Amino acid sequence: MNGGSTAFYTDHYELTMLDAALAAGRADVPVVFEVFTRSLPPGRRYGVFAGLDRLLDALERFRFDEAQLEWLGHRRVVSDRALERLAEFRFSGDFASYPEGEIYGAGSPVLTVSGTFGEAVLLETLALSILNHDCAVASAASLIAAAAGDRPVIEMGSRRTDPEAAVAAARAAYIAGLASTSNLEAGRRYGVPTAGTAAHAFVLLFPDERSAFEAQLSCLGTSTTLLVDTYDTEAGIRAAVDAAGDALAAVRIDSGDLGEEALRARKLLDSLGASGARIVVTGDLDERAIRALSGSPVDAYGAGTSVVMGGGRPTAGLVYKLVEVDGRPVAKTSPGKVTVGGRKLAWRAPDGGADLVTGSSGTADGVPLQVEAVVAGQRRLAGSVEEARERHRRAVAGLGGRTLEVVFDRR
Repeated sequence: MNGGSTAFYTDHYELTMLDAALAAGRADVPVVFEVFTRSLPPGRRYGVFAGLDRLLDALERFRFDEAQLEWLGHRRVVSDRALERLAEFRFSGDFASYPEGEIYGAGSPVLTVSGTFGEAVLLETLALSILNHDCAVASAASLIAAAAGDRPVIEMGSRRTDPEAAVAAARAAYIAGLASTSNLEAGRRYGVPTAGTAAHAFVLLFPDERSAFEAQLSCLGTSTTLLVDTYDTEAGIRAAVDAAGDALAAVRIDSGDLGEEALRARKLLDSLGASGARIVVTGDLDERAIRALSGSPVDAYGAGTSVVMGGGRPTAGLVYKLVEVDGRPVAKTSPGKVTVGGRKLAWRAPDGGADLVTGSSGTADGVPLQVEAVVAGQRRLAGSVEEARERHRRAVAGLGGRTLEVVFDRR
């Protein structure tokens, strides 16, 4: 999505709704949409809000160019009247949003979009596609970071997803507490720390492990991490120590029973005089596997698939629902999909354990959560990933081991 127009990152029916609303004289009616999730996945104590900065970037590029308008006209997707409106499209409304890194619960209004129906309705798919992906990744990464404790986790899932999704995932995972990423574009674009040394292919390139390790050390220095399980882990560790001596910084193990392998590796490294060498383990780790390794002599982890796939839940379940029309609350009453009408405000309870949700004129004993992100079509918010990362750390620390509640004041 990086680069050109984002106007076609949308669904067909959004344009046809605009067309019909124009014909009915309702396209310019002021409305409010809210983004929230009806429920968190089983076992999740909170969700993590991420992707806002990417959404604001995409909003600035939500313009219909000549080629797009020609395509729509040629296929008669919408009427000429709607095409004229699309040619002039510039979002002129407001975004009020949770800041990135903040945690949320079921029903938390993480994003409020105010504007005319004809403008706000077009943004549904763009908002949900970005936020559902990034929030899912960040939520999974937060669980992994919590399971790892003070041991760093490298995000290394780029090869398991679309290239642009990989960049977004690395950013979201860093916000949620992972230490670094293997993805260089995430480093360049967002300032996420990058890390990586060598794969098994590098070891296989040489006639033996010792030669491979010596070449790696000669180029990258003794701070590099040597991958020791290409053939036999014990032999690989011995070759690593032979090549680096007591200056060996770290070894990586990517196969076998990682807990048992780490125990054996620690004993062997210590016996060979490399007691300062750290042990890094990788291999499709998720929060459960990392938690199971908490008692093992592991110093760092690498996690890939479980991060970029949102811990097996590649969407955060966020929805974009109309809650107010011309100042009047509106709500769905269909079974299983009931919504709460009217614009809402959110506050974090003083003890950090609940989102207090009130009507638009309500107040609560707590800290307001929503911030002005867009006002009258102009972007007002530009935070850094480091700020979002620190915000997430504080929010999780404030929650402790509790599940974040969402309490509605319906007065």
